[in-house]
Amino acid sequence: MKPSIVAKLEALYERHEEVQALLGDAATIADQDRFRALSREYAQLSDVARCYTEWRQVQDDIETAQMMLDDAEMREMAQEELRDAKAKSEEMEQQLQVLLLPKDPDDERNAFVEVRAGTGGDEAALFAGDLFRMYSRYAESRRWRVEIMSANEGEHGGYKEVIAKISGDGVYGRLKFESGGHRVQRVRPPNPRAVFTPPPVPWR
Repeated sequence: MKPSIVAKLEALYERHEEVQALLGDAATIADQDRFRALSREYAQLSDVARCYTEWRQVQDDIETAQMMLDDAEMREMAQEELRDAKAKSEEMEQQLQVLLLPKDPDDERNAFVEVRAGTGGDEAALFAGDLFRMYSRYAESRRWRVEIMSANEGEHGGYKEVIAKISGDGVYGRLKFESGGHRVQRVRPPNPRAVFTPPPVPWR
């Protein structure tokens, strides 16, 4: 990775550590406006700081593996570890370059998630319900708020259609590329060999 990019990443990492310290300061906590602004900045820096920390660890692993190449007994294992570490390093460098791209000003907005069951009756509705629960749990893991705006439930569970508003920091930026259709195969009891494939479930 270019030294200029590493320098930029190092500066962002240091700022992340600085903001973390500020958030624990009593004066910052007393100033709620500043606390909220710093909390937002901390959240924005967290992904790049985490990825950069992992990348630095991989560089240490590469250096260690290269040193082991001089040991005849360890050479084969070192070559394998070096190959894996270099592949991981390349993957992480791509992730870091994406994280350094200019932010879309809309990324901090909220978003609506719509999940609709395709034709397929109960099975399609059940899968739509599973898909919506997956998004709800992901939202909860990021401390976002999920508010169901409208829902048409299936006769035996799930949803024929459900629309929810998801609110929180960076919601739209995380979800804006989520669109498309899914297919699912279920083994239907009581006959374990009977497999039903409902049509795709559209969502966006």
